[in-house]
Amino acid sequence: MLQPKQKITVYIFCIATIIDLISIATNSQLLHYMVKPLLMPALMVLLWLTVSKVHNKSLLLTGLFFSWLGDILLLFENRHTLFFILGLISFLTTHIFYIIYFLKIRPKQTSLFKKYRFLPALVAMYGITLTWQLFPHLGNLKIPVVVYAAVICCMLLCSIHIYNRVNNNAAICYITGALAFVISDSLLAINKFYTAFPYSGLLIMLTYCAAQYFIVQGYIKHKT
Repeated sequence: MLQPKQKITVYIFCIATIIDLISIATNSQLLHYMVKPLLMPALMVLLWLTVSKVHNKSLLLTGLFFSWLGDILLLFENRHTLFFILGLISFLTTHIFYIIYFLKIRPKQTSLFKKYRFLPALVAMYGITLTWQLFPHLGNLKIPVVVYAAVICCMLLCSIHIYNRVNNNAAICYITGALAFVISDSLLAINKFYTAFPYSGLLIMLTYCAAQYFIVQGYIKHKT
């Protein structure tokens, strides 16, 4: 059950997300520049206000911080390629902290991979197929994008790995968040490197915000 301050923070995040989506739909760049930097701090406050016996909250907070940094950098990606590269590094760092967080969850239950051994191959196949399609269009960013794809697929695998190791509500939130992150980054990569498609900005931002929100909700619902 969320406390009053947490509920207020959730409302702020949801309102900011809606406003940002409107700014993208209406091509209001100034509004987008004003609202997007508020999204991750709202989730950081929500996480910080959460009192829990679950360890390693700082790993998620650090991941959200680097996501916020990435959000800022990607606002200026059209000005110079360096901003995109630095944004990529920031989000890569986010995924590394999320991976560490998931791997530090060590309860008694066995991994979901023990029951469904095909899951790692399925995720790997998706990552390889997407990268293969994008590879001829990546130019000088081939290595960074390949590394990023490998890391985000690893993050998704780690969230699946702990499915049986936390309560059901937390597990669903963690996996939903990780999967939404993969979808968001996949859409971004396809739109940027392969072919632009309608409503790409809306879909990318919607899945990104959902990803971060569900990962934070995973922590909130996680019981020791």
